[in-house]
Amino acid sequence: MKHRFRSRSFFALGKLLAILGPLLLIFYTFLYNPPCNEPSSDMLSPMVVKLSNSTETVNYPTNISHIKFVLVGCTKTWLTRRPYTEAWWRPNQTRGNIFMDSPPPEEFLPWPKTSPPFQLNTDATKLPVYPKLANPIEARIFRSVLDSFSLGDNQGVRWFVMADDDTVFFIDNLVQVLAKYDHTKQYYVGMHSESVISNFLFAFDMAYGGAGYALSYSLVEQLAPLMNDCLERYPFMHTSDHLTSSCLFDLGVALTLERGIHQIDLLGDISGMISAHPQVPIVTLHHFDNIDPIFPNRNRTEAVKHLMKAAEIDQSRLAQQTICYDKPTNWSVSVSWGYSVHIYESIIPRSILKKPLETFKPWKNGPPPLYMFNTRLLTDDPCHTPHVFFMEYIRKLNGNSVVLTTYRRKARRRLQPCFVPGNYSADNILRVRVFSNATVRKEVLAGKIDCCNVLHMAGMNVMNIKLRNCRKGEVIA
Repeated sequence: MKHRFRSRSFFALGKLLAILGPLLLIFYTFLYNPPCNEPSSDMLSPMVVKLSNSTETVNYPTNISHIKFVLVGCTKTWLTRRPYTEAWWRPNQTRGNIFMDSPPPEEFLPWPKTSPPFQLNTDATKLPVYPKLANPIEARIFRSVLDSFSLGDNQGVRWFVMADDDTVFFIDNLVQVLAKYDHTKQYYVGMHSESVISNFLFAFDMAYGGAGYALSYSLVEQLAPLMNDCLERYPFMHTSDHLTSSCLFDLGVALTLERGIHQIDLLGDISGMISAHPQVPIVTLHHFDNIDPIFPNRNRTEAVKHLMKAAEIDQSRLAQQTICYDKPTNWSVSVSWGYSVHIYESIIPRSILKKPLETFKPWKNGPPPLYMFNTRLLTDDPCHTPHVFFMEYIRKLNGNSVVLTTYRRKARRRLQPCFVPGNYSADNILRVRVFSNATVRKEVLAGKIDCCNVLHMAGMNVMNIKLRNCRKGEVIA
């Protein structure tokens, strides 16, 4: 019976996707790739590919100067998306350009130093294949890596990192992640979508450009001269990401997955996802205009800037989930450092708490499975519904050796306490203070976590938590 049910479910899923596939493809293309005007040919200079780079060795670790960003935007969306880019861009440290479809209008001038340097894309309309392209706008985006490579300012570049103008990077974590790989070899590093339907329509082994992906210098050196040939081979493809992955597959290069890179093909409140981030450094977030502000009582721009306050102090712990238990009250506490704290009025195993609460919605409804990860459904059960607190402020203490993050209650749960013998209500807790060492955690790259102790005192409305290294063989239960 169970086997027949699964067979019918997957048959229904396949049938529905076969019917909706073309419509969803069109919807996805226009939702996530806003149309931009193509550049006029008289403004642009001919493309010249320069295959030159330093002869540096890999004797010292990758740092921020080795990364060249290839950001793609449109002049008509830049005013609203610029704050997302400027939230993480570091003038005089980060390298790269924001590639646009047309010259900046007067209202954008003078071009601020807080933004990536402006660069006009070269003219794809002159290509013989251009009239045959299923989605001509994507040719400009696809060729942005070629445009960046052809600028010639590639001295010391180890990685080209592609992204949209509404992608937010956590640069320190990006550097740590890319430092794991040998840039002299051919690497294509990125992540697929959170949405099953998105991956079904395009590919499960394709990196999404909005989430951001990295190409090693040696790979770009081979790819750049072949990109126009790829357009000739794949004129029917609708997105630049699909074009890029197909072209790389033809070179024999497969996608290397990094789970801290996030496309965010989700809608609504994604706090459940961020609060249970996987045990890897968080590298990117995307699609802020399609989701609710990630902090309550702030607009989208303010919310991103607020998260960056924690990112500026310690990206190695940012959004890393730490779980501990207060046995006298039978509470489970889940800390997403720099973002949120959840208090449950019962003991819930870590194997359950590590699954994101489904506070969000899929970008398009369909039969299950909707997501590429397991989730927990929201419930009215007071024993399994958390008291939610969001980061209020962050500061350093004790001569900058300790970091204090304070989290404020979002709202009352409006539920009765968990009526289980030995359990206590957490309604009186208004704030949570989390103390951590002001040291970068290298262990997060190896998938290791922090442990913690609850220092809550009975009758107080503030809970104190101390993050610490886990003891050898320690069981979090």
